[in-house]
Amino acid sequence: MTFDFIPFGIPPEDFIALLAAGAALVSVMAVWYGLIARDPMTARVRGLMARRDNLQAQFLAAPRRHESREFGVSIMRKVVKRLNLMRSAQIDQIARRLAQAGWRRRDALVIYLFAKAVLPLGFGAVAAFLIYGVGILGPASMLTLAAAIGAVVAGAFTPELVVRNRVRHRRQQVQMGLPDGLDLMVICAEAGLSLDAMLERVSRELSLSWPELADELGLTSVELGFLPERKQALDHLNVRTGLQDIRALVNMLVQTEKYGTPLAHSLRVLAKEFRSERLMRAEEKAARLPAILTVPMITFILPALFIVLIGPAILSVIDGLGDLH
Repeated sequence: MTFDFIPFGIPPEDFIALLAAGAALVSVMAVWYGLIARDPMTARVRGLMARRDNLQAQFLAAPRRHESREFGVSIMRKVVKRLNLMRSAQIDQIARRLAQAGWRRRDALVIYLFAKAVLPLGFGAVAAFLIYGVGILGPASMLTLAAAIGAVVAGAFTPELVVRNRVRHRRQQVQMGLPDGLDLMVICAEAGLSLDAMLERVSRELSLSWPELADELGLTSVELGFLPERKQALDHLNVRTGLQDIRALVNMLVQTEKYGTPLAHSLRVLAKEFRSERLMRAEEKAARLPAILTVPMITFILPALFIVLIGPAILSVIDGLGDLH
């Protein structure tokens, strides 16, 4: 047996002893690390705290990045404060509607109230300039006055219409993506993940396909980490969405945590039910198509059909009457 690979000056016996000592050390370290009982709560708490710090840093850094926007928002805040618009009895309801629309910035309520107060004046001023200054509708009359009043009314209702359309679109997106989210929740629950870890993982997976649902689930997972009661975080999810399907999901999660029922089985049943409802809504829309297409067909297709069918006969009658003369 040759020992040509041994470094120069080291006896073969000493080299073999060093190799044996190294192998024994590696074996002891492997057994030691394998027997150490790891605490999963430490990593989970560290991850939640890091995510909370990142969210807080984003909220605090956003105004510093956009100084011009902050200047405009400060002016809006002064106007709203001067007009005492924050003392309205509907402030809580407006804030809830803005949260359902996905606008949860601290200045969203100020911007909405400022737009609600200023847009009627702006629309009215533009309409008065175009009607009476430029004369776009001709001389002044009752029609021009009605157009100016209509512009003021449109300015008053524009913010509410924008928020309403935003809320409807967001609810539709959340409702459409909920069955896919429940399927992912079933997989995570069967893998042994906790509720907050499950929601966080599902929000990451749905961030590209259903960003609205991913946003709501991600915020709920963060609230589950630092709110004193988990039911409070789930209730916030219900309030932010305002959907019957989300209310059913929240009730199911609360009942599961309270009575200890299997989470995966409940989620699977709920996902199947939501998929059936989505299929029924699609079939309902398809069944309404004939009634919806009746008016366009009468308006655009029947006149052209009558012209093609009756037109040659009318032209023949006209030619025959012309030959009589």
